[in-house]
Amino acid sequence: MKKKWWLVAFLVCLAVASFSPLASSSPDGLERVAEDKGFIDLGQESPFQIIADYVFPGIENEALATIVAGLIGTTVLFGVAYGIAWLVKTKASG
Repeated sequence: MKKKWWLVAFLVCLAVASFSPLASSSPDGLERVAEDKGFIDLGQESPFQIIADYVFPGIENEALATIVAGLIGTTVLFGVAYGIAWLVKTKASG
């Protein structure tokens, strides 16, 4: 079990990504502050978007599209982090 902690962490991250879009319809904290303080319109568009507005294209149900986008993003990010950790461990032991 000690070596498989990353699998448990990955499953927890997937669960959080699955349920977080259903938690609240309110904007996130930074967006809320920008609305309250009146500078929401000063924000600039990102130079690129992999999954625009956290909604996976081609899925009609917005909640499901957001969940799929979160699962994909979580999997990609976890894979990158795991790959970096593996490279660092391999270099340190070799």
